Amino acid sequence: MRNKLVLTVVSAGIVTAIAFWQSEQSEIEPVVIQDEQREVLVQAHSIDTAPDFASINDIQQKKTAFFDYLKPGIALENKRILKERARLEQIQAHFNNNELTSEDGSYAERLGQLYQVEVPSEGINAKWIDMMLHRVDVLPEALVLTQAAKESGWGTSRFATQANNYFGQWCYSSGCGVVPEQRKEGMTHEVASFSSVQESIHRYFMNVNRNRAYQDLRNIRFDLHSNNLDLLDTDSAIELANGLIRYSERGQPYVDEIQSMIRFNQPFWTK
Repeated sequence: MRNKLVLTVVSAGIVTAIAFWQSEQSEIEPVVIQDEQREVLVQAHSIDTAPDFASINDIQQKKTAFFDYLKPGIALENKRILKERARLEQIQAHFNNNELTSEDGSYAERLGQLYQVEVPSEGINAKWIDMMLHRVDVLPEALVLTQAAKESGWGTSRFATQANNYFGQWCYSSGCGVVPEQRKEGMTHEVASFSSVQESIHRYFMNVNRNRAYQDLRNIRFDLHSNNLDLLDTDSAIELANGLIRYSERGQPYVDEIQSMIRFNQPFWTK
């Protein structure tokens, strides 16, 4: 199956990282994104309880309800990351000019814990900055929404409705989630339970941005960013999907299906 994020908190460092994320979230101001094609507004905010998607029989209405429900939560994650990225680039500029401050060091320590790239004992260096620039960056809503639709059965799966899990993330401690009905003999994983759908979105972002299984995606994104291309548009979503070959045991057919869904549902995307 998929390479999943282990969700058990096992160290004080991770606790600190979670606290840092929570403080970052609390400081985020709402951002409004204009969707000119559909003439709607997407406002970034933490999303509430999901609608009963299974009760919506019309396919187009179900898609609209599903995407509109998740978009604000995705926008919130990208807003957080843009703030982190801006501060990281400021640290990079200070490093290049030999102007690092103690505040830079403190922020780097906390951000490094969140993204699992510890600052070296001798302090911030070029390698650390490069690794962080590969990890601290946005994901296009078209990619996130498509994977959510695929992994949650458009919000109707048992894992989505019972565990707020829209991306199929696994966990490995007993009782951490929902036991899959078709779990193979000898396997011990569960499908992780989350306190909210917003937490599921956040964990998905951190999984893609930290897990070594998705290094290819991060390399593709880094190249797109270096060429000043829009990371949030549909073309980037299709390109980044090539880095998800290890998300499913199906490999390339899974990637092909995600890319096909992105193209087919393009009228629903904000960009």
